[in-house]
Amino acid sequence: MASNPVFNRFNEDLSKGRLTDGQPQYGQFGTPEQQQQARYGYQGEQPGYPQQQYPGYPPQGQFGQPAPDLEKMYGAPAATATQSGRMTLDDVVTKTLGLFGVLLVFAAVGWFVGKENQGAGMALWLGGMIVGLVIGFVISFKRVISVPLILAYAVCEGLFVGAASGFFNTVYPGIVAEAVLATFCVFAGMFVGWKFGLIRVTERSRKIFGLMVVGYLLFALVNVALVWTGVMSNPFGVGGSGPLGIIISVFAVGLASYSLAVDFDSIQRGVNARLPEKYSWLMAHGLLVSVVWLYIELLRLFARIQSR
Repeated sequence: MASNPVFNRFNEDLSKGRLTDGQPQYGQFGTPEQQQQARYGYQGEQPGYPQQQYPGYPPQGQFGQPAPDLEKMYGAPAATATQSGRMTLDDVVTKTLGLFGVLLVFAAVGWFVGKENQGAGMALWLGGMIVGLVIGFVISFKRVISVPLILAYAVCEGLFVGAASGFFNTVYPGIVAEAVLATFCVFAGMFVGWKFGLIRVTERSRKIFGLMVVGYLLFALVNVALVWTGVMSNPFGVGGSGPLGIIISVFAVGLASYSLAVDFDSIQRGVNARLPEKYSWLMAHGLLVSVVWLYIELLRLFARIQSR
């Protein structure tokens, strides 16, 4: 859970105008004739094509027909983002809460299964982490947004988080409550810092952050492999619970925290760009990835501190 490539690809595509959810690129919907009609309000006669009629307006493109009542057109209230099928902040919040609800339900399953059967708990921990990681990358690089895949990711992450939390709480009683509280505090602090401009997200910082995340992801995968293969006896891997290990955990928490600021900024950019409503699922998924990553890194940091 050391990487969130969701918004990395999103921001790159947004800047290059490549965003699509299986529909024509935003701002280029419809055929050239439909785009011309939308731009100029004129529809010429074409052989074999019936004239398109609009409720409340007389036929267009025919001489002798009365022109539309422009005063009524300009006096009508503008369509809201919801009415026009565009993504809103409310959409993102609603779907994020829904995904977290799914995650919490399956986290409870992973927690109680792990308490009843340690072997089954470890299987959920390992299986949920690996399958969730694979699904996460598929979602990130898939050009068409898949809601079932996003829900499947929340299920896998829930099983993983629940089983891992149960194990850590057995070894270090009370550590889960501390990590949950710290996650909420960091989330709120990063949002306030981003909202009031105390934490800046720029194109340069995005690139640097992306490179650092890739480097940490590779390190984390190698670290996990060394622990599971028995090459390293310390359960925390490189650095263990010593000063180096704590520094590594603090660095990871810093990365996960800044990932939240990048997420907030990306969501705002998506809303401003009036992306199709379906993109709210991708935004919610990306935010879920960052929060879970932050929680796991805080859990590891507190466990390292208590192990000293």
